[in-house]
Amino acid sequence: MKFLHTADLHIGKKIFELSLIEDQKYILSQIYDIARREAVDAVIIAGDVYDRAVPSTEAVELLDEFLTRLQEAHIPVIMISGNHDSPERVSFADAILEKQGIYISGCYQEPLKTVTLEDEHGPVHFVCMPFVKPAVVEATSSAEAVEHMLSHFPMTLSLNQRYVLVTHYFVTGENGQSPELSDSETDVNVGGLDNVPADYFANFCYVALGHIHKPQHIGNGQVYYSGSPLKYSFSEAQGEKSVNIVELGERGTVSVRREILKPLREMRCIKGRLSDLMSGEVIAQIGEGCQDYMQATLTDTEELIDPIGTLRSVYPNVLHIMLEKNMPAGEADEEYESKLTAAPKSTTELFAAFYEIVKGESLDEKRRQVVEEIVAEVKAE
Repeated sequence: MKFLHTADLHIGKKIFELSLIEDQKYILSQIYDIARREAVDAVIIAGDVYDRAVPSTEAVELLDEFLTRLQEAHIPVIMISGNHDSPERVSFADAILEKQGIYISGCYQEPLKTVTLEDEHGPVHFVCMPFVKPAVVEATSSAEAVEHMLSHFPMTLSLNQRYVLVTHYFVTGENGQSPELSDSETDVNVGGLDNVPADYFANFCYVALGHIHKPQHIGNGQVYYSGSPLKYSFSEAQGEKSVNIVELGERGTVSVRREILKPLREMRCIKGRLSDLMSGEVIAQIGEGCQDYMQATLTDTEELIDPIGTLRSVYPNVLHIMLEKNMPAGEADEEYESKLTAAPKSTTELFAAFYEIVKGESLDEKRRQVVEEIVAEVKAE
């Protein structure tokens, strides 16, 4: 049995108010091509299908197109809801879709929904455990909720049966070791009530996880986060995205490999003075990457006029600019602390101190006069 494991599609997501629908359409088409090329027996989507509970029209249309293509290729799909999804919306028409080989578990049910597929070694049981808040099953933590749901599943994990779990939780390794996170994960409370120990799933041949966006193995068993198919924050700029291709032989025989995904546009971080980033040498070095989504850290000490507009004349997809002032190590912290502990000052004096911290220079008389005029106007109002 060979299947493709992915998760955290977050269809309809925006970063810095930019819609990623075009990028998501491109990457879902790539996943479809991989599924066809690998001749997989199923595609697993382990939650966070959409980015929000009420998805946009474009997001629904894109998922519909993706699932339709897989159905037309006679590739079964097993999909659960995640913490970003509305279980009821994800589950819409699930009974009808099941007849077409699209198996959806959006809402929790007892016992857990199970999809059984056959290969030359016999049946493989895919157990679907969607994300539910602990209170839904009268639990006080995610671990307790998972324990409750598994206890209501009538299975005996015998040596001649193969079970795969599809779920969407914050699963931790030995001694509570957390998976590696990125800035794009939300609603994750490290070291809190969300933690579910990986050893809860020791009897499953493979555990297809969603929720964490970096692909990784967790714990001692066959427990894997596939990661998201796209980078959703600049903290992920250095990594690669992928899907897992999983092959199950007879009970206990499992092989897992990553199939790397190539996005329409990468996430890229650039840093330096504005003039340097606009130089022909740097532009030539970046090459086609100039079209990537950019986060620019500017180290200029002087004032800049419309830096994002300037950058976008060469890098059209600059999404975020950060300013970093070059000060001697430790100087900024000592300066800042001294300002906080100083005696009470007037509004103008406080602004002047703040200006000096940020700019590394004193507020000149012309600017001081402007500040005083604004303060006077505000007080008058």
